[in-house]
Amino acid sequence: MGGFFGAACNHDAIEDVFFGTDYHSHLGTKRGGMAAYDKEIGLQRDIHNIQNSPFRTKFEKIFDEMKGNSAIGCISDSDPQPLLIRSSQGTYAICIIGMINNADELINQYLTYSSGHFTTMTSGKINWTELVAALIGRKSNIVDGIKFAQEVIDGSMSILILRDNGSIIAARDRLGRTPVIVGKSEGGYCVSFESFAFQKLGYETEHELRSGEIVELTSDSFRVLSEGTNEMKICSFLWTYYGYSSSNYEGVNVEAMRYRDGGILAETDKEKGTVQDIDYVGGLPDSGTPHAIGYANASGIPFARPYIKYTPTWSRSFTPAKQVDRNRVAKMKQIPIKEFIQDKRLLFVDDSIVRGTQLKETVDFLYEHGAKEVHMRSACPPIMYCCKYLNFSRANGEMDLIARRVIMELEGEEGFNYIEEYSDAETERGKNLRRALCEKFHFDSLEFQSLEGIIKAIGLPECKLCTYCWNGKE
Repeated sequence: MGGFFGAACNHDAIEDVFFGTDYHSHLGTKRGGMAAYDKEIGLQRDIHNIQNSPFRTKFEKIFDEMKGNSAIGCISDSDPQPLLIRSSQGTYAICIIGMINNADELINQYLTYSSGHFTTMTSGKINWTELVAALIGRKSNIVDGIKFAQEVIDGSMSILILRDNGSIIAARDRLGRTPVIVGKSEGGYCVSFESFAFQKLGYETEHELRSGEIVELTSDSFRVLSEGTNEMKICSFLWTYYGYSSSNYEGVNVEAMRYRDGGILAETDKEKGTVQDIDYVGGLPDSGTPHAIGYANASGIPFARPYIKYTPTWSRSFTPAKQVDRNRVAKMKQIPIKEFIQDKRLLFVDDSIVRGTQLKETVDFLYEHGAKEVHMRSACPPIMYCCKYLNFSRANGEMDLIARRVIMELEGEEGFNYIEEYSDAETERGKNLRRALCEKFHFDSLEFQSLEGIIKAIGLPECKLCTYCWNGKE
């Protein structure tokens, strides 16, 4: 994933963009970058590796190194950005959020068309940000170029550009899979992925871009360069997992959605009578916690935290490149509270079950400290397909997904013809999937949120939501 933030102000914009970008750190752990425009200096840019250090520690000297009334910043889980581009459309800095499934095809088409070249990274891979800039350069102006890039890209693409006149151009993905929001203050305008990122900086929400909409910001103006459409497929997983709790997307708050989601899980359990005599409900921290609070509120079962994550030095367990290292860090972070574990029947809610790489260790850890029972609930349906729009699942292929692996164990490849049945808790195949996962992870019971339940919790029409990772429907 990734996130971006930009600001055009009547004062120096570096502080606003520094903090606004830092507020997107939950969306990526690989690269951080900032670019600024100053009338005397021109465009400036700085990029750092943030795999082992937070964004703010790598950019704490930026106030001495960079200045300008306009700036953009990004957190990237993939390629270094923003990039500085010089083209027939002028010189600008660009950063992107999205995924390009047909990158090789587009690169070959561009090279054939232009007889040009790309800068390659050590691996030989082309930076997608440079590819997007090349596609934009195929047209006579930036707006038409952005539209062209979004039309030919198979995947998704939101774009943020800082021009060499200080203006900022922002474009939301043509199907609105990720949000882009404009804020306004007395000192200027900003644009952000996360709505909460500008609230502490004195901005108020001015406009949420529609799908495919393109806007331009200066310190004293905001105007639409290209109207968007009402067609939308915003990612449902924004609310379930990777969106920040205080953010709102399309008018729906993340934290409130998670409470509703957990409440629906609890009501379903109550109707089925599947869980009895639970002592405490807990969330797998951190994103599972609000779902668990919703479950506890609806069920009347006390909420508790049987273990606490030690975050001062181990803030992000997914940062290390190797899974064995991520597992080790996750284990070191889990500090038990025996009063809430010993001889207790526990029910946990997780935001999702993707690969299941750390679940078994977590459950074993709870039993080692005296848990009597451990029940698990997933706040979303079984993940059956790798995301091909935003790559949030961190899976290299569909056989990395635990639900897929269990189906293969149960029925072989033939089972993939019955994905819908395996997702449904009421079918025999659905029951077999849940039973097998319980045996694998030592759960006393397991259930997933239904697709209907998560759509109800979000509260938007199903046709406006992307649910590809659960049902494979585009």
